[in-house]
Order: sequence, then C-alpha cells, then structure tokens
Amino acid sequence: MVYLTLFLTAFAAATLVPAYSEVLLGGLVTQNYSLWGLWACATAGNTLGSVLNGWIGRQVERFRHKRWFPISEKQLESAQVRFNKYGQWSLLMAWLPIGGDALTLIGGIMRVPWLNFIVLVAIGKGLRYALVLWIVLEATG
Repeated sequence: MVYLTLFLTAFAAATLVPAYSEVLLGGLVTQNYSLWGLWACATAGNTLGSVLNGWIGRQVERFRHKRWFPISEKQLESAQVRFNKYGQWSLLMAWLPIGGDALTLIGGIMRVPWLNFIVLVAIGKGLRYALVLWIVLEATG
C-alpha cells in the first residue's frame, strides 16, 4: 500500500495537482522500505503523470483548424519540426519544480515521439528521485 501511495502521489505531482512526492519519499526512506522499490514507484508514477500531460498536449491538435486557434497551421508545423529536431532534449528538465510540467505539455503539443518522450522524461525524473534518496540518506546517516 505504501508503494501505491507513493506512485499515486508522484503521478499527481507531475500534473497540475499540487502534490509533494519528494516529501513522502523522504519520509518513507527513514522507515526502511526498499530504496529500489521507492525509487521505482516514484519514478514510474511521476513519468506516467508527465505522459498524461503529453497526451493532453497532443489533444491541442484537434483544435488547430478552428478559426479562433491562435497559431496558424504553418506556424505550428514549423514549430513542431524545430522542437522535434532540437527541443525534445529539454524534456530531460521535466523534473524541475517550476516549468517542468509545462515542458511535458509542450512536448505533447509538439508531438515528440512517445518513445523519446518517455525515455527523456524518465531519465530526468529518475535522476531527481535518486538525488532525493541520496540527500535523505546522507542527512539521516
């Protein structure tokens, strides 16, 4: 149940829902749960929450042909090509507390291929949770 709670908290934290999975993770580390299990649940939940953001971003595509849509089709296609060529690496920064969720939404809008999206986001999120684990372990001796 602890691992599911961490997974769901990490999932919510990757969306616009205010949740603090690092605080929960830090508390669980001190209770002798499996470090690998905690890391895996937090990383998987947070990555899947970002995938939800990416999916929502991809839904913007449905509105690109509407008169009220603020960007022309040509501008959107041009931006997508540039982002997919150079900008998808920014998804490594999706772990940032400010702007990280927006990056995953933009990654969806820009239609980053799903494999690239998931791998890049998971690397960043996994490194962040590994750092949290290390800090808590160092602090608690």
